[in-house]
Amino acid sequence: MNHFELSGGELACEGVPLGRIAEAVGTPVYVYSSATLERHFTVFRDAFAAHPELGAPLIAYALKANANIAVVRTLARLGAGADTVSEGEIRRALAAGVPAERIVFSGVGKTAAELAFALEVGVAEINIESEPELDLLAGVAAEKGLRAAIAIRVNPEVGAGGHDKISTGHAQSKFGVSFGEAERLYAKASNVASLKPVGVACHIGSQITELAPLRDAFGKMRGLVERLRGEGLSVERLDLGGGLGVPYFDQPTPPTPADYAAMVAVVVRGMNVQLAFEPGRVIAANAGVLLARVLHVHERPEGRRFLVLDAAMNDLIRPAMYEAYHDLRPVRPRPGARTAYDVVGPICESGDTFARERLLPPLEAGDFVAFMTAGAYGAAMSSEYNSRLLVPEVLVKGSEFAVIRQRPTYEEMLRRERLAEWLEN
Repeated sequence: MNHFELSGGELACEGVPLGRIAEAVGTPVYVYSSATLERHFTVFRDAFAAHPELGAPLIAYALKANANIAVVRTLARLGAGADTVSEGEIRRALAAGVPAERIVFSGVGKTAAELAFALEVGVAEINIESEPELDLLAGVAAEKGLRAAIAIRVNPEVGAGGHDKISTGHAQSKFGVSFGEAERLYAKASNVASLKPVGVACHIGSQITELAPLRDAFGKMRGLVERLRGEGLSVERLDLGGGLGVPYFDQPTPPTPADYAAMVAVVVRGMNVQLAFEPGRVIAANAGVLLARVLHVHERPEGRRFLVLDAAMNDLIRPAMYEAYHDLRPVRPRPGARTAYDVVGPICESGDTFARERLLPPLEAGDFVAFMTAGAYGAAMSSEYNSRLLVPEVLVKGSEFAVIRQRPTYEEMLRRERLAEWLEN
């Protein structure tokens, strides 16, 4: 469910017409619904509350999906933790009010400086993804006189996800260690004074629309925990990652959080571990849209019709990178037959194409349109390619809206760069 519906003949976000935002802020612009963010988090949380035998899991929202501080603060107020993959994301989580003890630090290429920062602020868990990283963290923690709480991230060799580029659990993936390595590294870390192994972790992909691969991976993780405990090692936490899919309108309806939680409850029954989850897309995707304006309609003599927008692949890269589908809706729909359009942006690349032969209602220059399900991996992956200004972001609550990231000026963009001394004259 989302809170983007027609009201009085115009698409609105909660109580705010989207045309009002477009006219006030300009386009392109991302718009997020507080009510949708809050509902999706509480539905996920309550799905596990229905299984009290599981205890209270750590639900660490994955900042990579949408790291805007206002979005993260909205979720932190409901008790969300944070799954982070860089020092910058840890800093964002802290700035948004997420307690350090509810922050997980993941990622395959953590630097010594990032590990030191994570230790200094006291994150809940650092997910280790290789032996060199284990050794690096041990040294950093020893230098600081600290003991690092770690989980070993395991590659369960179960691939899943909506695209190969977001499938992270197959055998060729860069993420995590093999099961054999995990057992050896867990035992090794248990004998290092500066390390405290607290658990194991996995994450097999993003936009997963069926439970079977998740069930398979989680079953393998249960077996790993049982083997480690059989060797006399303490395993307190089982981090099962994220990846639950969302409906992008052209795909099968994914499992509900309730279905997901029921499956987890069966797999981990009787294990007596603290669970952790890292949902991102399932919380944020349907909570946001990208608003754009039609620049013009270009009709070729042979009949091809291009709908040229002011939004481009630098604002929403998912269609170019993942061949992703986003439903496109007129903000102020008018009656008439649907027509096939190639929906494109102004970037100087053929890849700047959002859709081919998309059937849409009548549209004209100046009309506003909304890319739906754009709250995850939209603004978070935007750039200034072609020297286009970064897209702004707006958060709606009820009948109010606020700009939570402003569109920079061209002067601000240019001020970040400097000439070399020999070029100044």
